[in-house]
Amino acid sequence: MVREVSVGNVIFGGNRPLVLIAGPCAIENEDLTLRIAAYLKELTSSLGIGLVFKASYDKANRTSVDAFRGPGMEEGLRILGRVKREFELPVISDVHDISQVAPAAKVLDIIQIPAFLSRQTDLLVAAARTGKVVNVKKGQFLAPWDMKNAVGKIEAGGNRNILLTERGASFGYNNLVTDMRSLVIMRETGCPVIFDATHSVQLPGGAGTASGGQRQYVGALSRAAVATGIDGLFWEVHENPDQALCDGPNSLPLGDLPSMLRQMLAIDAIVKGR
Repeated sequence: MVREVSVGNVIFGGNRPLVLIAGPCAIENEDLTLRIAAYLKELTSSLGIGLVFKASYDKANRTSVDAFRGPGMEEGLRILGRVKREFELPVISDVHDISQVAPAAKVLDIIQIPAFLSRQTDLLVAAARTGKVVNVKKGQFLAPWDMKNAVGKIEAGGNRNILLTERGASFGYNNLVTDMRSLVIMRETGCPVIFDATHSVQLPGGAGTASGGQRQYVGALSRAAVATGIDGLFWEVHENPDQALCDGPNSLPLGDLPSMLRQMLAIDAIVKGR
């Protein structure tokens, strides 16, 4: 049985309803971030679904040295703190090295380990020792059964509040595929599993100096993932994805979310017998 992991009044796992982790890829500015948070809060409240707000303060693994990375840790955490207070939402963001863990833990409810860093033992243990929920994105280079080692490292740090996220596996050049068996296999660790649908349709480096993406497939992959009984969905969203400063090609427009979420919740209810 998958254990329950609580983040405030949001609960992942067990046989609980699907949780949404959503927000823009990166914090572009404070006003946009607050508008997106307000929209997501109103929508998920109306649908009775748990929400964790996501935005990165620093995208450290951009394709190009000139790519937009975000406002940086200090300003980014300030903005996320405002989202947390004003909308009473748990917040999640990435850490990239051990020095970021302690200051991030003062604001974040969930500390996220990026996929490329999912084998970094010292980073995993440092995140574990904060006592915060830790979400580990499965590396594009890892098999799903390898994630038991990431779980072991965090548990060795004295923390069992662990989420695992699937975001696709490298398949040739500039392409990712999702093996839906991965979601089932990772849940065998006992940890709640999230499906990052928007990064799973990313085309890494596919635009030369930036990543491309195929957002038209987010809905289909999300429906398939929810049908396996996962515990949460991870969607990057934006008011105007084509103008987004980061990951626009694989981000969803806000207007698409209501109908998509209703579909996901209907599938989730059937699968979980509610």
